[in-house]
Amino acid sequence: MQTVLDWVRTMFGGGEVDWKQVLLIGMSPLFVIAFLIEYRVMTGRGQRRQFDWRDIAANLGLGASYQAFEIVAHALFTAAAVGWFWQHRLFDLPVNGWTILPIFVGVEFCYYWFHRTSHRVRWFWSAHVVHHSSEKMNFTTAMRQSLLYSITGWWLFFMPLVLLGVPPAVVFFLYAVDLSYQYFVHTESVGKLPRWYEYVFDTPSNHRVHHGRNPEYIDRNYGGVIILFDRWFGTYAEEQAPVDYGITRQVRSHNVLTLNFHEFLDLWRDVLRPGPLGQRLKHLWAPPEWTRGEVAPAPAALEKAT
Repeated sequence: MQTVLDWVRTMFGGGEVDWKQVLLIGMSPLFVIAFLIEYRVMTGRGQRRQFDWRDIAANLGLGASYQAFEIVAHALFTAAAVGWFWQHRLFDLPVNGWTILPIFVGVEFCYYWFHRTSHRVRWFWSAHVVHHSSEKMNFTTAMRQSLLYSITGWWLFFMPLVLLGVPPAVVFFLYAVDLSYQYFVHTESVGKLPRWYEYVFDTPSNHRVHHGRNPEYIDRNYGGVIILFDRWFGTYAEEQAPVDYGITRQVRSHNVLTLNFHEFLDLWRDVLRPGPLGQRLKHLWAPPEWTRGEVAPAPAALEKAT
């Protein structure tokens, strides 16, 4: 019988446990407590406009369906696919106190490109749009996630680290740490933090910009924990004007199924419309706002990533 230490080593050497979901589910009670504190603080200030209980219920439903589907997808497909990359790794990188921070920065770098691609490639936007479809901003907005992420392939963006020799469980666990931090930047209860912190890290102010559909805020501030990649790659914007939350062609629904599938279905309606095959398939990788001039798009196809 394996000892606990052997079991841990096995899991962190590859393994089949989805450590991302283990941490996120474990953090859920803390997330709920943080939201209750946020609600108390904001109502104490007389600021209740960001709290719509139908919207909050939809956020919780989306978060629960996302977590459940991620576990199923990991068991049926993702674990095996990731295992294939792990078997073909180039090196065996050590995971210790000296390497954990560089590995985390690598995870953040992969996340930046996953997030940026999720706004600029419609295939990935068809899942990520769920997160941006709320016109409110509070901690539960962070739970507004799509069950389509595993289908569209979020995990592919982190496979370069696995190929380099970082154990998948370490990559997924650190990604969950990244996502856990992001929960706490979805709020209006915190203003701007000290300038040095705003310069280096994602903050509530920086992330409010990311959720804005103001023209100057669209497709900005993709960072999860740090905001430096946005500054280096030209996607940073500072919060100045009040943020108008949501997407430019708003989906006015609190139905979990509608919120999960509306853009995914519109994407395939556009692909199936008559026209040259190359133009039809371009809907999959073109930006969300791209349309074929001679063919009317599906109703939500003009959404621009916000």
